Amino acid sequence: VPGALPAALAAARAGRRRIVVPHENATEAAVVTGIDVHPAAALSDVIELERRGYDTPPARVNADRLFASGARGGRLDLRDVRGQLMARRALEIAAVGRHHLLMIGPPGAGKTMLARRLPNVLPPLTLPEAIETTSIHSIAGLNRGALMTERPFRAPHHTTSGAGMVGGGANPGPGEVSLAHNGVLFLDELAEFSPSVLNHLREPLEDRFLTISRAAGRLRFPADFMLVAAMNPCPCGYDATGVRECTCADGARMRYRSRISGPLLDRIDLFVNLPRLEFAELTSRASGEPSASVRSRVATARTTLERARRHSSGAHPDARMLLAEAADRLALSARAVRRVTRIAMTIAAHDGRTAARREDVAEALQYRPGAELTTLS
Repeated sequence: VPGALPAALAAARAGRRRIVVPHENATEAAVVTGIDVHPAAALSDVIELERRGYDTPPARVNADRLFASGARGGRLDLRDVRGQLMARRALEIAAVGRHHLLMIGPPGAGKTMLARRLPNVLPPLTLPEAIETTSIHSIAGLNRGALMTERPFRAPHHTTSGAGMVGGGANPGPGEVSLAHNGVLFLDELAEFSPSVLNHLREPLEDRFLTISRAAGRLRFPADFMLVAAMNPCPCGYDATGVRECTCADGARMRYRSRISGPLLDRIDLFVNLPRLEFAELTSRASGEPSASVRSRVATARTTLERARRHSSGAHPDARMLLAEAADRLALSARAVRRVTRIAMTIAAHDGRTAARREDVAEALQYRPGAELTTLS
């Protein structure tokens, strides 16, 4: 039944000693401590359990074994990606700092391929994260009675409605932003989504949760996800790419880009352009760095970044000087300055340092949106 795990959590918090769930839900519910979980196949089994005073042993699970059985192996791997070194680095920096990322490039550049490999370079779910993530999917009726041990990756189609994206309905349930909690929300062909649907993302991107109000009350769903989006530079996909001549009229290009509002772009941290791949890169037999190596580096960098934040390491004087020069020359807003600072700190942590240097700020400035998008933000 949907919601067995959150029901077990609520029962444990309420001080209940036991709960009876269907056999299929026993594994997910049994991860909750402080309450006995008894599986039953039919109502007659429940009556028999009550009659016998629940003398049968409750369900037990070994969380460590569950995580081990869900260990990553045979998954999508970054070693399959050819070229696109700057995009790979941007993806890794996003993974370290949990930054939102937008990739822009022609069809076939590798945007989707990179995005789908992001969950496998993120640190593994902790047990509390796994319980929280599984609870959301359990309420939606999407899990199969087991604990989720890998970070979710949600890739809704661009025809998804507002209710499908953020949740809702007569009996409100979680939408894509909540199903991506503790994981990745990937929006491919970003400019093809309805502008009204995209604007629904502003609240969860800012607050990391979503509140749905109905006459019967208010529900709050968690929505702490990494947003990764991909788009073509124009409707035909080839504007300023060097692949082929763009066939779009100026007005069509402007309308296409204006479908993404400035406030949404303002909540995206990293912008990276992917060039077309040369034939030699496409046919190269040399494999890229595997996801396991990148994941280890991301975990180490996150520890360094947390240490830097705790001690307010900040930036070197020459880094602050470059940032001040860029703020004046590029007319950066206060929010843009904060974003560049955060990204520079992440880059420094990625490279093993707790204070940002001038070169970190310089790289962070490279990830600002191009002129074609800056006019919208």
